[in-house]
Amino acid sequence: MTYQDPGQPTSTKPTHSKKARKSRAKRLRRSALLIALVLIVLAGSFYLYAMFRFNQINKVGVSSLSQTVGSQPFNILLVGDNTRTGLNPAQAKYFGSAAQVGGGRSDVTMIAHFDPANSTVSLVSIPRDLFMPIPNSKTANRVDDALNVSPEQLVKTIENDLGIPIQRYVELNFDSFQNVVNALGGVKMYFPMPVKDAYSGLNVKTPGCKLLNGFQALELVRARHLYYYQNGVWTEDPLGDLSRIRRDHEFLKVLASQVKAQGLLNPLEINSIIGGVTKYLTVDSGFTLSDMISIAEQFRNVSLSSTPTVTLPIALVNNFVYDNANYGDVVFPAQPQDQQVIDKYLGLSVPKISTSTITVSVMNGSGTYDQATQVSQSLRALGYQIATVGNATVRSTPAETIIRYTPGHQQQAEVLLNSLSGAVVMGMVQHTATGAPIELVTGTGLVVASPPSTASSSPASTSPTTAASSTTGAKVAQPSNTTAVTAPISLPATQYNQPLQPWDPRACPS
Repeated sequence: MTYQDPGQPTSTKPTHSKKARKSRAKRLRRSALLIALVLIVLAGSFYLYAMFRFNQINKVGVSSLSQTVGSQPFNILLVGDNTRTGLNPAQAKYFGSAAQVGGGRSDVTMIAHFDPANSTVSLVSIPRDLFMPIPNSKTANRVDDALNVSPEQLVKTIENDLGIPIQRYVELNFDSFQNVVNALGGVKMYFPMPVKDAYSGLNVKTPGCKLLNGFQALELVRARHLYYYQNGVWTEDPLGDLSRIRRDHEFLKVLASQVKAQGLLNPLEINSIIGGVTKYLTVDSGFTLSDMISIAEQFRNVSLSSTPTVTLPIALVNNFVYDNANYGDVVFPAQPQDQQVIDKYLGLSVPKISTSTITVSVMNGSGTYDQATQVSQSLRALGYQIATVGNATVRSTPAETIIRYTPGHQQQAEVLLNSLSGAVVMGMVQHTATGAPIELVTGTGLVVASPPSTASSSPASTSPTTAASSTTGAKVAQPSNTTAVTAPISLPATQYNQPLQPWDPRACPS
């Protein structure tokens, strides 16, 4: 008889439960490894697909772009190029061929301002007919013509003349716009009343909710000569391109809402949209794929329907003649309203530089009697150092006030700009006619801020919006909602940022 110690196991082999646990652990490790491999393959496939599409995007060198600084806000210039080059030949009869409509202009010029600190976006549109100096050109022109030279020229114009730094450049043409709309299956818009535009081809004969294809949507967003049918009468929208910008903002919001509602869960739909855009999209050569992914990730929850949209305030002039050439209807910048919008929506405040450190020459560019002398006296009272006072060639009537500054003096020019109101714009030159670092060429209806009541000479204390103003030159006309004016005027910031009008298309009722 063999004795067995009850305290010892009868075998050293693992129990069934231990075997099962080890087996499950192995299966879990294999499953985890398999999942990891699948994710790696998917990530690699996504990256390869993203690179494939990214390489289809046209790249252009824009050396004048401002540097992005860490997590600081940045601006992307969004441009709608009306070039006919490369356009579908079948549509030439509607838009004109490249031979008939040469070059390319920025039909849409919009600044998207991104603020990483609070993940917000705002959109500021620049009217295409804004009349301002074009860098390296001896003549002034509409801002949309700068693109006819190059994207570089357009960026320089906005940075130098408006003091708005641009960090990234994105450009779409007619085809890319139509392809996006068609890939979504069209966009639904509600038309409260019949509208038409003989120039763009828009012709909506009955009110109601309409499904627009890409071509029809393009007719809508290009409509700058819109007529609406109300009470048995066709009436022209009085604000032309400015009203078009308002309608374009609404269209973008409807488009974004439709994209969000559809969810874009269908891979074929996503591929169709991306494929329809990339071949007709142009970005600056420094805009990398990682930049795009980072922006998309950080601002993925932004709702365009609630994104602030605004148009830069302007002063409207009919039949403008410059150097004996009739430019038709143009718009001038309007100060101080422009700076108020730039500050509020782009976060660009006036530099804190004392006026006593700024030297200015003042030249009479309007032909108004003794204007340069009066302006120089008003500026001296604000603390500015005055160099030459004299006369400049009168090149237009009415005349736009231009601050010409040499390289390295843009911030000083911005301080001077903040001391003036009316149709005022800046422009960088290599040398001024008087040799001063900053030269003010006075225009019609120029207004200079009155001296501050305190000893302070900070820019804020010299703003025409915070101090009583002294007018030098022509009397400032009163703004009008329905008619153009024959002299430049300063308009309230809300003048051309009105809500949708009764005839404007909008989102379909739910």
